[in-house]
Amino acid sequence: MKIDLVDVFVNGALSGNPLAVVHGGRDLSDEQMQALTRWLGFSETTFLLPPTQGGADYRVRIFYPAGELPFAGHPTLGTAFAWLAAGGVPAGPVVVQQCGVGLVPVRVAGDRLAFRAPDLLRSGPLTEEELAPALAAMGLPREAVVEALWADNGPGWKLLRLSSAEAVLAVEPEVRQPLGTNIGLIGPSQEQGVDWEVRTFFTNPLGLLAEDPVTGSLNAGAAQALFAQGLAQGSYVAAQGRRTGADGRVYVEQDELGVWIGGAVRMVAQHAALEI
Repeated sequence: MKIDLVDVFVNGALSGNPLAVVHGGRDLSDEQMQALTRWLGFSETTFLLPPTQGGADYRVRIFYPAGELPFAGHPTLGTAFAWLAAGGVPAGPVVVQQCGVGLVPVRVAGDRLAFRAPDLLRSGPLTEEELAPALAAMGLPREAVVEALWADNGPGWKLLRLSSAEAVLAVEPEVRQPLGTNIGLIGPSQEQGVDWEVRTFFTNPLGLLAEDPVTGSLNAGAAQALFAQGLAQGSYVAAQGRRTGADGRVYVEQDELGVWIGGAVRMVAQHAALEI
């Protein structure tokens, strides 16, 4: 087996979200995949496999430290990049990934890739009962939240829209949260070249809240909501990760085919030998 380390949604060296992509792991058990993911400690690790569905160029399984995900954004872009770097040639004009939510198209333009946002599994406003634990986790009063929505395309994201980028960056969440806590924050930015500021949080296997450097799936769900409500038009740029030491950029576009979530990807280490 071989493993690649890639950086996704980069805005300079080592500024995005790291991802491990495992090649040749078709004989690994679920338990071995999970154990490797926990050992590496990244927000996700992916395993490249032969496709089993017509129209797919490859299949990917996406693990995070507490389980497996049907879809995730930065693993989608990073895995497509690693597959291409290993000599993969798409059958059509775009790369087509098979994962738990079905087939996901990925456009490629140099070192920038973009996936088409999958349909949301759950959307619409959060009830007050659904919102209450999210407010408690983020340490926010109810009046600080302009809007609270489901933005669930696999990981189960709750999205809280705040009044500004400054409000997003100021949030100090509570450290210990129940497993399955997945919360995104977004607020409009006045910074040149950045339209929205984003932060995302999830619980690790120990029940501790972790902040993700850059999150494609949450940005996809947020973009669908922003475009639907007229809060964004055509395209925009989101910044994410500054409170984690990262400085990622997410390039969002809407066209006749749907919403596309893009970013630059860079190889950090390629085809290192892996033994489990």
